[in-house]
Amino acid sequence: MHLHDLNGSRVVVLGAAGFLGSHLCERLLELGAHVTAIDNFITGRSTNLDHLFGTGELRLVSYDVTDFLHIPGPVDHILHFASPASPVDYLRWPIQTLKVGSLGTHKALGLARAKDARLLLASTSEVYGDPLVSPQPEDYWGNVNPIGPRGVYDEAKRFAEAMTLAYHREHGVQVRIARIFNTYGIRMRVDDGRAVPAFFSAALRNQPLPIHGDGTQTRSLCYVDDEIEGLLRLLVSDEVGPVNIGNPEEVTILELAEAIQDAVGNHPGVEFHPRPVDDPTVRCPDITLARTVLDWNPKVPLADGLTRTLPWFVDRLRPT
Repeated sequence: MHLHDLNGSRVVVLGAAGFLGSHLCERLLELGAHVTAIDNFITGRSTNLDHLFGTGELRLVSYDVTDFLHIPGPVDHILHFASPASPVDYLRWPIQTLKVGSLGTHKALGLARAKDARLLLASTSEVYGDPLVSPQPEDYWGNVNPIGPRGVYDEAKRFAEAMTLAYHREHGVQVRIARIFNTYGIRMRVDDGRAVPAFFSAALRNQPLPIHGDGTQTRSLCYVDDEIEGLLRLLVSDEVGPVNIGNPEEVTILELAEAIQDAVGNHPGVEFHPRPVDDPTVRCPDITLARTVLDWNPKVPLADGLTRTLPWFVDRLRPT
């Protein structure tokens, strides 16, 4: 299959009103897919999809995917992106996070089996925990604290991967597993707690950028257009996965803060705060597999991606 083969396909996107979910819906509609977008709006925003109505075949349904999941008619693909994804969100909604990773994944796989559909699971680099290996290849088992505060997200995704592969092995369900690394771009929530929104918000308000810890911990940030391209290439490929989808260019948090101040054109400096429990020291994907089997490589440099993202936060923070 190729991306153009998605033209006319019937795709269900779970978590469709979130950051990545809304970008997936947009790209799928551009490719000519018929999209059923499902979200319970705990962390997603219906406004993320408003601009898409009238541009293609889009149906929005308000629903909790941990309940019985029924979609009338044929379904070709299911993209399971339903979950709180930032520390602020999954620490606020710990039980919901565990439920959507377990019960929600079970319901999504049940739908895939009933419809003979292919399911793409949005897993995460958090399955590697605070890694002792860097960069992280897919065969690394990770260093995860299962009972720490971040465990509600880490273990939900690890369970989701296990459940997905169990359905693949036991019932022959077509599945694809993506391990998503830090992604940024328009439609991130200003208050979602991650570094990029927090730094943009502070710089635009002429406030010191909040650094948790000493700022030497690293992250690898992928611009959202590159991320969506990688995810959809995985969907239409023959690779089950897991496959790392992320940008292997690693930067420290202090370097990211400086890059965002440069993009904004304002340098209020930084201030240091206590580091969260189990915050990863390094985060960098080994994308050899994605390069080999998907012919995918991120193209947008960090400075360019931040420049493209800036107007979104300017609009969100403009006084009304």
